[in-house]
Amino acid sequence: MPVTANHIRNKTRELQRTLYVAAKRSARRRFHALYDKVCREDILVRAWAEVKANRGAAGVDGQTLADIEARGVDSFLRELRAELLARRYRPQAVRRVYIPKPGRPAERRPLGIPGVRDRVVQQATKLVLEPIFEADFRDCSYGFRPRRSAHLALERVRVTANQGAQWVVDADIQSFFDEIDHDVLLKLVARRVSDRQVLKLIKGWLRAGVMEEGELRRAISGTPQGGVISPLLANIVLHELDRVWEQRCGHLGVLVRYADDFVVLCRSEAAAKESLRRLGIVMEHLHLQMHPEKTRIVDLSRGQAGFDFLGFHHRMRESWRWPGRWYLQKWPSPRAMKAIRQKVKDTLAPRHVLSNSLNDCVRALNPVLRGWAQYFRVGNSNHKFGQVDRYVTYRLALFDQAKHQRHYLGWSGPRLPQLLDAAKLYRLTGTVRYSTRAHATT
Repeated sequence: MPVTANHIRNKTRELQRTLYVAAKRSARRRFHALYDKVCREDILVRAWAEVKANRGAAGVDGQTLADIEARGVDSFLRELRAELLARRYRPQAVRRVYIPKPGRPAERRPLGIPGVRDRVVQQATKLVLEPIFEADFRDCSYGFRPRRSAHLALERVRVTANQGAQWVVDADIQSFFDEIDHDVLLKLVARRVSDRQVLKLIKGWLRAGVMEEGELRRAISGTPQGGVISPLLANIVLHELDRVWEQRCGHLGVLVRYADDFVVLCRSEAAAKESLRRLGIVMEHLHLQMHPEKTRIVDLSRGQAGFDFLGFHHRMRESWRWPGRWYLQKWPSPRAMKAIRQKVKDTLAPRHVLSNSLNDCVRALNPVLRGWAQYFRVGNSNHKFGQVDRYVTYRLALFDQAKHQRHYLGWSGPRLPQLLDAAKLYRLTGTVRYSTRAHATT
């Protein structure tokens, strides 16, 4: 297709702006002519670029991104567009794989991998639908949205707690992605979308089923984690919680939500208990359930207890500068610490790694450490970062000992630190940047 990437990007952004403005002007408008926009050449080209950038494995058909590029992207997109226009497109089942849970390698969570063609159509549909629903989404929602991030959600929690909201409803939805009710979801989408073909696309993805060990299992609820459009659909479902909270429950406490992970910060125990009761009512309306063991009320005052949210442990700490004043601090949670130690061990412990040099090991470790630190360096993580640095040095000392078949570890002397410095090992200590930026709503 003889158009530049910038031209494609500008055309899709222009369409998205138009849809957003139209949705913002009328909260009750239902959009009926969207399928033709999903089928537009520029939208499909942009969708392909997004899917390619996210990489990802093959679906049940075994077709990879490299296979499509070898065959020709233009012909692939033309054929896919022709299928869509002729109403011949049918989604395939997703390929089910299991990946270790962060910090809990013994436990595994399911991940559904759609085929490349399905990911492209899902991305095209997301490009068209997202601005319509973005016009409705509330400020308390931070997950998988443009210009929003987990760090903004964490900052909102910090500011709210420091303003006196020190009773926290630490909420957890039981098996959220597996339990999303298809009928509830489709009704919520239909509040804004009346285009039957688009609704049919979404229904097809929801009910395409899962292929696991050669057996097809039809889905009666849930949306597979791993689908391109799944985060948007999840936000559409839980927008109902945001809306109800803003309109009817805002006096009880401040809701901060990142996808299906959320907390409510209240000023009293009574408000926290009432918040928990009303959360249960909303979940029942959505045909979902709060996890009975993981949902709890936490009293933050004077550091009595803390809670984990978005990978950080949050707890009040007394100021060393102003005794008697308590402020919310955060650092990597026990699960996050366990996850990074496991990644370091998985990188260095296998026997075949002994054929590598120390420099090779450092080169393999640095991206892992840098990526982890980039997320957790915002907060009060100095102590935890020091623990990670010491563990990395310990694992590298074990590697060095095994490689040279020595009987002593030899990590307390000057030799190993000098070698690691020469190899330019990434050190986490000293990289913490405490954010003082006020909460932003955009």
